[in-house]
Amino acid sequence: MSETYDVIIIGGGPAGLTAGLYTSRARLNTLLLEKSFPGGQIINTELVENYPGFPNGISGFELGQLLEQQALKHGLTIINDEVKGISLDGIYKLVRTDTTSYNARVVIIAAGAEYSKLHIPGEEEFTGRGVSYCATCDGAFYRDRIVAMVGGGNSAIVEAISLTKFVSKVLVIHRRNELRAGKLLQERAFANPRIEFIWDTIVESINGDDQVRSLNIHNIKTGEKSVLEVSGIFVSVGLHPSTDYLKGIVTMNANGYIITNDEMETETPGIFAAGDVRAKKARQVITAAGDGATAAISVERFLSES
Repeated sequence: MSETYDVIIIGGGPAGLTAGLYTSRARLNTLLLEKSFPGGQIINTELVENYPGFPNGISGFELGQLLEQQALKHGLTIINDEVKGISLDGIYKLVRTDTTSYNARVVIIAAGAEYSKLHIPGEEEFTGRGVSYCATCDGAFYRDRIVAMVGGGNSAIVEAISLTKFVSKVLVIHRRNELRAGKLLQERAFANPRIEFIWDTIVESINGDDQVRSLNIHNIKTGEKSVLEVSGIFVSVGLHPSTDYLKGIVTMNANGYIITNDEMETETPGIFAAGDVRAKKARQVITAAGDGATAAISVERFLSES
């Protein structure tokens, strides 16, 4: 028989851990399911400089640990397991994982988003052998080598700057002729002698033997194609929500992000969403934590009125 909780939270990033902190403090029996490591995407960020209360910044890994410790202190249960589906059974929601299933009156979906891929030849083949989606995790493996970074947003530029602590050169490949990253990050990147930019260009394939050796690149303005010799390629071209298993359960937009109101309620009674998995404009640690707190407060009210 499935274990029953008041609240099940799917995802252990800032949104999920904050929600778990609040519901546990409210004495609601809460289970958080996380498929990898508590902390979410922030554990891959070397330095978080814009989270209030840390004037000198804090490593994403440490911030994730602190969020987890605080939630556990107040009674949150965390289990490492991947959710495969949700079904509705009267007032209860059945949450199915790889290994078992759990019941709850309320579910908060805070599963965040996953790294988007290029979907080009060689990407899957060389993942872990020169293709990486986390510079903070893998940068040290490329000490004194030349690597490529694909992307032009905040994450790509933060990671490119981080890589310069190890590599001899970072070649930032961007399909446009200007960056989408914030102005401060742009200034830092342009001033860094170890970063070069390759504009108006896409990567068409990744080549190598036992590891990555080169990229086939294509300038989409001039049509010129060339081969770029690198020891590794880091991909930072955005995120996509982890919501494939929710089709027919909650309403999502065309990109798969869950639609909620300001109280984090979905159109399905008893199912809430918070953080990067939700359709919204700002995707920051602080906004995710705010979503989690709002969802938990809404859950407490929902349970008291139902």
